[in-house]
This record gives sequence, C-alpha cells and structure tokens, in this order.
Amino acid sequence: MHGYLPAILSPCTGVCRLDETGLCQGCHRSGDEIAAWARLGDAVRLHYLEVVLPARAAGREPQ
Repeated sequence: MHGYLPAILSPCTGVCRLDETGLCQGCHRSGDEIAAWARLGDAVRLHYLEVVLPARAAGREPQ
C-alpha cells in the first residue's frame, strides 16, 4: 500500500441547469465554482462537499 488517496471528485449530478439565483439545480454550485473546480485544492473541495453544498441544498447559508 502506498498511502495513495484518490482525488476528490466533482459533485456534478448531470443536471447542469442554473436557476434564477445562478446556482446549478443539480450540484448547487455557481457557474464560477463549476469553472474553478478543477483548480481547487482537495481541502477546499472537501469543504464544499461537506459544508457549503449541503447547506445550499437545505436552503440555508453555509458557515
């Protein structure tokens, strides 16, 4: 075992439609966040997956 950790994948669900607030109806990311995803570090991606996107999906602002 080499201690390899897989890259954090995209939260894309394949819906890919921005709503009136500018957030994707599938993954709850903004267009800018979607475009930047490949350049973000794993810590930032993980924060989005664990905090930001679930909060948006639930209809509240992330901490």
